[in-house]
Amino acid sequence: QVQLVESGGGLVQAGGSLRLSCAVSGRTVSTYAMGWFRQAPGKEREFVAAISSSGGDTHYVGSLKGRFTISRDNAKKTVYLQMNRLKPEDTAIYYCAAGGVLSTVVSGRSIYWGQGTQVTVSS
Repeated sequence: QVQLVESGGGLVQAGGSLRLSCAVSGRTVSTYAMGWFRQAPGKEREFVAAISSSGGDTHYVGSLKGRFTISRDNAKKTVYLQMNRLKPEDTAIYYCAAGGVLSTVVSGRSIYWGQGTQVTVSS
């Protein structure tokens, strides 16, 4: 069983930065591809970024590439999402997800999901 716990969300002004963390429990954490999704009020959950089990391959939604960076530290069993130059439209609940391979995570068919962390960007 794998459990995901997100942290690092909060209120930030437009132009600011936040780093989200996803703590992963389980023996085989390093074998899972990981990703971040977000869901804004009244909208469907959307893919943000994903990273392969080794960390050597990443994938981003095109509109966020350059502002957001996903990384992982398998020794610490933690996945990060560094968010820079935040905009009010980045306001959403951000979810961490784990899946077998990168394509599984990117497609939203992850096996495991966290409870989410709220990010609010004020203008």
